[in-house]
Amino acid sequence: MTTVAAPAHGPLAINGGTPVSRTPVPFMLPGLQEADIEAVNKVLRSGMLRAASKCAELETRMAELSHARHAMTCANGTCALQLAYEPLFERGDDILVPCWSYIATASMLVARGCRPIFVDADETTGQIDVADAARRITPRTRGIAATHMYGCPVDIDGVQALARSHNLKVVYDAAQAHLALYKGKGIGQFGDAVTYSFYATKNLATGEGGMVTCNDDALATKIKLLRSHGETDKYLHESVGYNYRMNDMAGAIGCSRLDRLQRETDARRAAARRYDAMLAGIRGLAPLAATAGAVSAYHLYTVKLDLATVRCTRDEFIKALGAEGVPTAVHYPRSLNNQPAFKAFLAGQKPWPVAEKLATQVFSLPMHHGLTDEHFATVEQALRKVTAAMGR
Repeated sequence: MTTVAAPAHGPLAINGGTPVSRTPVPFMLPGLQEADIEAVNKVLRSGMLRAASKCAELETRMAELSHARHAMTCANGTCALQLAYEPLFERGDDILVPCWSYIATASMLVARGCRPIFVDADETTGQIDVADAARRITPRTRGIAATHMYGCPVDIDGVQALARSHNLKVVYDAAQAHLALYKGKGIGQFGDAVTYSFYATKNLATGEGGMVTCNDDALATKIKLLRSHGETDKYLHESVGYNYRMNDMAGAIGCSRLDRLQRETDARRAAARRYDAMLAGIRGLAPLAATAGAVSAYHLYTVKLDLATVRCTRDEFIKALGAEGVPTAVHYPRSLNNQPAFKAFLAGQKPWPVAEKLATQVFSLPMHHGLTDEHFATVEQALRKVTAAMGR
């Protein structure tokens, strides 16, 4: 990286200057509170460690909050995808899936025996491009797996209309979108199934854990059977299944953290509004836009760097930010078509220029419910310092 200085701010810390803050802004706040620890202790004292009353409580409350009829806890978000895909899709099916997403959204389709048909991203929102999805439909297409990226719902109306017109099943990957809304409704109302992750860094985190929601009684029964060895009675197995159950310790953490999730989500949304206003005055940086009608849960606050406005790469830019006291993360450094795991499925598929461009541009700023005025001041000063130094 070329050594440059920003006259208005002094030399960059990465070049030997004084950092904006010697104490880094926390990127996230995944830690437990005393209430969470006590909730687990109650389970431990009860001796009932397997999936029991706390998992059931979490299911009831999440179904209500997401406006879904059924909710089924499971071991993790990847298992949730597998539990949703298996009863809805058949081996050999072509399934439309975003090229811009975490790998599990697509890899569990491969595990099901399906062929992932990668769809490009919308350049404004980073969500699945519904128009591009329509262009990739063939007689073999049987479904759509769409991710609510960064906590913001996709164009659900567009996805549902496309699915209806081609008789496609829809699974929404909401691993990052707890309490997100679409046109005033919980995202559990939409699609054939919705999957969640409760991984340690998620807005609702239990360490490991996941959930599937749906609104069809028969599908819910299939998922429950699939989750627990196809067992309908003790040692009576009507079908082949898995052991994908959550445990009540994780369920207890989930219930405890759910007590404050709405407040924390509101704080994230307020933080996003502050970032929006901040970035409006900084050349070359812009947040990914929210889908029309959507209210994001802001698991991440993701920014695009206009590479035409700077004399560095995205990775050089965020390295300089880190030296100033502002940690960042890249979600994601490559689009799924560039993952070696999917090389065998790419023959005959069209290019994905938007997703590949996003992989060179995006980065995420610190986002959590504990951001302070001092944190925002540090982030803004660091962004202005680095953009001034790196600007064309």
